[in-house]
Amino acid sequence: MLYKFKSPVAADVIMLQPNAEELLKIIGKTPGMAGIVTAAQAPAAIAALHAEIARREAKSESGNDASVSAHDEDQIISLRHRAMPFIDLLECSSAAGKDVVWGV
Repeated sequence: MLYKFKSPVAADVIMLQPNAEELLKIIGKTPGMAGIVTAAQAPAAIAALHAEIARREAKSESGNDASVSAHDEDQIISLRHRAMPFIDLLECSSAAGKDVVWGV
């Protein structure tokens, strides 16, 4: 399944279900058929995403992520890369005072 994040001021962001649900959990939203990140909630959501990205990158740099082999590391798309289109959508929408909604 796909999630489609929409805002009246930016292009849609479409994600596979597991990736979208991971981001929604990070920002404190319950994944589901539909939902909203209000313009007022967007700054906190952006901060939560940046904090989780920093936490994971620090963990990876310190070598504490033993679950990823050296070969697999080149094949993995980082949270930073997966989250950036969503972060951009939240930033653009928040600046315009618009909400971001989603559906499956």
